[in-house]
Amino acid sequence: MTKNVWMFPGQGSQAVGMGLDLAEIGKDKFTKAEQILGWSILEKSQTDTTELAKTQFTQPCLYVISAILADVLKEKGAKPDAVTGHSLGEYSALYCAGAVDFATGLELVKQRSLLMSEASGGAMMVLIGFDRAQLEVAIAQAENVILANDNSKDQVVISGTEAAVKSICEQVKSKRAIPLAVSGAFHSPLMADASAKFAIALEQTIFNDAEVPVISNVEPNDATTSGQVLRDRLMRQMTFPVRWREICLYLEAQGYGQAIEVGSGKVLTGLVKRTAPSLALVNISTLEQAIAF
Repeated sequence: MTKNVWMFPGQGSQAVGMGLDLAEIGKDKFTKAEQILGWSILEKSQTDTTELAKTQFTQPCLYVISAILADVLKEKGAKPDAVTGHSLGEYSALYCAGAVDFATGLELVKQRSLLMSEASGGAMMVLIGFDRAQLEVAIAQAENVILANDNSKDQVVISGTEAAVKSICEQVKSKRAIPLAVSGAFHSPLMADASAKFAIALEQTIFNDAEVPVISNVEPNDATTSGQVLRDRLMRQMTFPVRWREICLYLEAQGYGQAIEVGSGKVLTGLVKRTAPSLALVNISTLEQAIAF
């Protein structure tokens, strides 16, 4: 039987109108989310692109919608052999795997998104089509900048101070360099203060052992079900790179045959296609797709 992994998207996968078709089937979760957040996921998902892209709104919206879609799949009898997620998506993966319940996961996402939205003094830049060896040398010789998202061989995100990011872009030529509309240098040491504050919330949260292995952003070659280990890895996630390219290589090496993206957009399946083309790809971003799966 084909081994399948469920993947959950992170910031950047949001789209205006997402989740509206889930209003009835996800009513209980939308209601619970409004109690926790103080605002409505469905109302926020219908605002304009700029508003929805704000970190404090994007992350909870993506988490809730992914959670509802995962529930629909499970109710139909579908089950992953492993789960993973891109940055924020790791929280959706942990919910799906039973490491945290819905409310606990959302409370963590709420705090994480607020802390990240309050970060300042940093920049992030997507680089597409570049010389990886040249980039790695330039980053190694620089201060205050790291390779924050290693998405595929030809797409990465660098993160650091504005001056450092600009310097790398001047040294390393790329086909495209796209600045991200974020407030801080996510997934870099510059998030240390926010990470330290968030660690307090994580330390006070009990994680269950997961029902299926979870592949972490910070340790992509060591899937685990240990709740303690998964919590410890989350403590590092805010300041460490998202090693998505390595996750894709791990999936291929471990014999996974199908990757199912559960949530808004098709970003992750696009990245898997570039790195692990042997995997069959499925997108579940709507209720119709979930029911038909």
